[in-house]
Amino acid sequence: MMERTADASPRSKARIAGVFYLLTFLTGGVAVFVSGTLVVSGDAAATATNILAHETLFRLGFAAYLLVVASYIAVTALFYELFKPVNRSLYLLAAFFSLVGCAIQASACLLYLASLVVMGGAEYLSVFKLEQLQALGLMFLKLHAQAFNFGLVFFGFYCLLIAYLIFRSTFLPRIWVCSWRSPVWVG
Repeated sequence: MMERTADASPRSKARIAGVFYLLTFLTGGVAVFVSGTLVVSGDAAATATNILAHETLFRLGFAAYLLVVASYIAVTALFYELFKPVNRSLYLLAAFFSLVGCAIQASACLLYLASLVVMGGAEYLSVFKLEQLQALGLMFLKLHAQAFNFGLVFFGFYCLLIAYLIFRSTFLPRIWVCSWRSPVWVG
């Protein structure tokens, strides 16, 4: 099976990368929907009530965040195969930015899950008041959002480098530009 994937054409690799890109957006949408449904901004008690009442949905959101990261790692690996002929070292730099962003977002997922642990009411947490645990849970969710967004900064650099590689590639469609005299192909 691995041998077949290694010998796959660039077109099939691009399609597989497209599937993983789509999976990234779909699972990201699920994760954002779950967070938006359960988290009440500025109200730790309501947030804790929502999360504990819908723990399965909250865990689905956690799984969706992890799938976002895993899907984007797959996109990064598949894009390496596609853009290696264009400029291997530049794509390795782009992949570095992407993988750092993925690592930051994977770490952020731990903060997301930590909020459930804090709000779960384990025996060792009995030294805290209920309001304190709820506030800690909301704090972990806010830290998760900030860390996840910080990972997006690295994806921004990745996207800039990918845009340059797309522009420099010879296997993607050329841009049609009309000059003042006559239409010309740019590229």
